[in-house]
Amino acid sequence: MAVTKINQTVKRAFDLIGTLLILLLLSPLLIIIALAIKITSPGAVLFKQLRLGLNGEIFWMYKFRSMVPNAVNMGSGMFVEKDDPRITAVGKLLRKTSLDELPQLLNILRGEMSLVGPRPAPLHHLKIYDERQIKRLTVKPGITGWAQVKGRLALYWPQRIELDLWYIDNYSFWLDIKILVMTVTVVLFRRGDTAKADRKENDPFMKL
Repeated sequence: MAVTKINQTVKRAFDLIGTLLILLLLSPLLIIIALAIKITSPGAVLFKQLRLGLNGEIFWMYKFRSMVPNAVNMGSGMFVEKDDPRITAVGKLLRKTSLDELPQLLNILRGEMSLVGPRPAPLHHLKIYDERQIKRLTVKPGITGWAQVKGRLALYWPQRIELDLWYIDNYSFWLDIKILVMTVTVVLFRRGDTAKADRKENDPFMKL
């Protein structure tokens, strides 16, 4: 089932209800994380980066800051290496547990993202997409998605895009529920949380 207007309405309602419940339940944890970042590292609590949204619209995607200030202008730039020295002590824990993604709940409330969907792509991807791959931008990006539970960072971008296109073509409300349940297992067991070492050489989407 493709993503229809009715599906979009149901999906948006689910996003809002789900996000508000998550914020209510996790508000103490969010405060603790914010304090831990502020106390242990100078700089802002949140990190924001421009990403591609629905129909290619550009928006600011938020995360808890897990690296030292101005990290994008140091070392490997926007590429995060294994054991990257720019990652803070608190940041290591946030990345291992994917808790750094929680501020994207704000993006959901603003209507820029969904709980489930293709992960927000960097801006330079737009000029690389072919006529088929650009279909990835016909739905809102998500905090988690089919590609995240089927390989995550262990996949090259073209592989992730293929999984995202499958999700769009086979969308259903119950598929979203399935992905959310699978996400818990993926995060707990840290499946696919390590990127391929050769990604900068062999993944065309990693070349700026």
